[in-house]
Amino acid sequence: MGAILSQIALGLICAGYTTGASLGWGSPELALFMGDFGLSVAALTAAVSCFLYARAHRGSARPAWLLFAFSSFMASAGNAVWGWYEVVLRTEVPDSSVADLFFLLFAPPAIVGLLVLAKKPVTRAGWVCLGLDAWLIGGSLLTLSWSLALARTAHFQDEPVAQAALSLAYPLLDIVLVSMVLVLHFRRSQANRSATNTAIAALALTVLCDALFTSPLLRENYASGQLLDAGWFAGSLLLAYAPWGVRRLPDSAATARGPWLHSRPVAGSLAALTPYLAAAVCTLGILYNVVEGRRVDRVVVLTGCTVVLALVVRQGIMLLDNIALTHELAHKENHFRSLVQGSSDVIMIAAPTGVLRYVSPAASGVYGRDAEELIGSELASLIHPEDLGAVVHEVRRFLAVSPAEEPTTRIECRFRSGRGDWLNVESTVNRHQGGLIFNSRDVTERVRLQAQLQHNAEHDPLTDLPNRALFTRRVRQALDGRRASDPGTAVLFIDLDGFKSVNDRLGHQAGDDLLVQAARRLHDSVRAGDTAARLGGDEFAALIIGDGGRDQAARRKQVQEIADRLRLTLSRPYRVDGGQEVRVAASIGVAFAEPGIEAGDLLRNADLAMYRAKAAGKDRVELYAPQMQAEVVRRTELAARLRTALHDGEFALLHQPVVDLTTGRISAVSAQARWRSAQGILFTPAEYLRVTDDSERTAELGRWLLEEAVEQAAERAGIGHRTPVSIRLSAGRLLDRSLPLGSVESLLTRHGLPSGSLIVELADSDPRISLDELEQRLVTLRRLGVRIALDGFGSGHMAINALRRLPVDILKLDRGLVEGVVESARLRKITRGVLRIAGELGMQTVAEGVDVPEQVVALRAMGCSHAQGMAFSGPLDEYRLRRALVRDEYPLPGTVPVRVGNRPPFRSNNETPVPPT
Repeated sequence: MGAILSQIALGLICAGYTTGASLGWGSPELALFMGDFGLSVAALTAAVSCFLYARAHRGSARPAWLLFAFSSFMASAGNAVWGWYEVVLRTEVPDSSVADLFFLLFAPPAIVGLLVLAKKPVTRAGWVCLGLDAWLIGGSLLTLSWSLALARTAHFQDEPVAQAALSLAYPLLDIVLVSMVLVLHFRRSQANRSATNTAIAALALTVLCDALFTSPLLRENYASGQLLDAGWFAGSLLLAYAPWGVRRLPDSAATARGPWLHSRPVAGSLAALTPYLAAAVCTLGILYNVVEGRRVDRVVVLTGCTVVLALVVRQGIMLLDNIALTHELAHKENHFRSLVQGSSDVIMIAAPTGVLRYVSPAASGVYGRDAEELIGSELASLIHPEDLGAVVHEVRRFLAVSPAEEPTTRIECRFRSGRGDWLNVESTVNRHQGGLIFNSRDVTERVRLQAQLQHNAEHDPLTDLPNRALFTRRVRQALDGRRASDPGTAVLFIDLDGFKSVNDRLGHQAGDDLLVQAARRLHDSVRAGDTAARLGGDEFAALIIGDGGRDQAARRKQVQEIADRLRLTLSRPYRVDGGQEVRVAASIGVAFAEPGIEAGDLLRNADLAMYRAKAAGKDRVELYAPQMQAEVVRRTELAARLRTALHDGEFALLHQPVVDLTTGRISAVSAQARWRSAQGILFTPAEYLRVTDDSERTAELGRWLLEEAVEQAAERAGIGHRTPVSIRLSAGRLLDRSLPLGSVESLLTRHGLPSGSLIVELADSDPRISLDELEQRLVTLRRLGVRIALDGFGSGHMAINALRRLPVDILKLDRGLVEGVVESARLRKITRGVLRIAGELGMQTVAEGVDVPEQVVALRAMGCSHAQGMAFSGPLDEYRLRRALVRDEYPLPGTVPVRVGNRPPFRSNNETPVPPT
């Protein structure tokens, strides 16, 4: 906006001066003043402007603007002296004055300044051509000017030599200045082109006015303040405006536009025709003298000969230069041709119409098609129809962008090969004379590898079903789509019950076979639009997409039927490991989408429903209900409180008496931990261990139970109650390194517990635990005087192996063999058989969960020696236990109590034979 206002102001000032000069300024005095001092002020303005610009801007063009400032200052001084004579002294200006000296000093600095602005040649031949071009133009103008006017000026007889020389100096300097202006027009530098062009225009206008002034006709009738002064005035103001008023292009824009402007055909043609035009002008000067019948002046002949000689020399230099350039171009062309032909990439040049004009030989190896076959065909016919729209859009966008902002672009599409298939091709695209250059390469293998990697990242490697990440994303897409609020959209979480035992019993290969078959059944059971996935281990999931129906109840029923069908399908027998048949069940949790629900919440709801199905007996389908989340929150809070319960002293140790069914006396006590929370709730081990999977916390609780039980047993032994205490430990806990043998031995020694006073009840163990290690551990414990009881016999899968291999002293019958022993004749036979086996192995037997007198009578009749349960007593605190030990007798149903002194209730380990192996 500021540049436009400056240009308008400059135009108005020049128009005002021109108008005043045309009208004679209203008075002769004002005309003289404006014609002399007005021009002086304008030239001084140009001098100050160029000087300030050169001072503020440092660069290669700075000397040129300083020279322009000096040249304008000389013009200002000359006009000032001229005005001193005409306006102040009111006399005519002498033929030779100081003003002429100043005016003559105007041209040389301007000429040198134009040379500085010219594009400097890089070779000596270039410098020679620059000088020859300047002389060709100057000599031609001199010939023409001499023929028209200067010859008569040079032959004035009455004028002195100084006056004649002065008369010739003005036009000769103007000719040189015009020559430099024309040369610079074709050789100007790219830096600040607008300012340079404006300065050239200003000097050209000044030279034109000088040329008109030197004409004898105008010079004889010239007076200050006339219209000719308007040209000098405009030239000075234009030079003052040149460095400041024209907006400078940024470097990037100059770089982008430079080659285009430099390669314009018109400018290139004029530059090439300059020598011939100069020779033509010289010839016209000679012809003019011939036509006028004048004698050809020696100056014209000499100048014409030098112009022709300069033309011949210049053409010779250009010929040699062209030969060298031709050889260099041929060398580069051969070099680049070898690069293009030897490249593995296909290089194609497409015309603006999309027709291929060039295709490199690499096309036969990459595309399977000869280059000659592709040349002349349309590029669009070779691109896959599905990719063509995107390619056209990208090409149009690329062509609309400035080359400086985006010199290249990249396009990837499918390209038809000569073998009839489609290749994935990646192309780097560049502009080329209105068309495009494609540098293309085959990336089919890379695309396939990327697709395979993407597939592997989103699918389970064993079953090839979508994994958790892809399943979660598809659930999120289903909830974010147009059916986001469809209540028929549901997620099913599936867990294979019994898979772990198959994996442990038959090996991992059989387990993998089972998982692959289960995945295939699941995939075949869902619809095409649904998703079946494997989340990990033996957990699967399915996403059932709703159909948009409004009957929510019917849709829920349909999804539940799908879940039941899946449960039955997954529960069918599997043949693994060479045809062996195995069975697993499926527990399925179902959660339906609700308005506003997130994917993570929906997956969590299905997971909760699945765990509820497993807790409720497995092999069933459970629908999510809000109270399930509340139960999880309660269990989480309970687990968090459990972590600090031991340190806060919230655990208490209770003991349940083990009664001899022959005498009714207490033969041992079973230690049991109870947790009394801060809210006063008393939790049993089954209740508080169910809410935590923290193995470290469980181990800490086991260590506390062992130390507390031994310490209290030692205190009771100190006051005469040497009743053994039994502690229930799992096989895994016994083999845990946090409970080394030395710690048990040191514990017994530290508290002084007598030998045979500690009984370890071996709970049902993990089938992955090595029986060899467990046997060694138990043998070592027996050497310390610890007796071994096999707990829960009748419910574990390894009971027979344990009886066969482990050094067991006592066999504890599981509650399941006791509860129905009175009502079920079949169960009585099983229980009697177990008791007979234990007796034949020399083991004592203890029945757990004996709660009613009838069970006491039945078990005693079968040969069971000991029992514990509510039929005698529940778990007792230390005070009540000591009272029971003082009494030391419980009534036995249907018998008379019998006291049998103080004999030990159990035989010692030495009296118990080791079971046969």
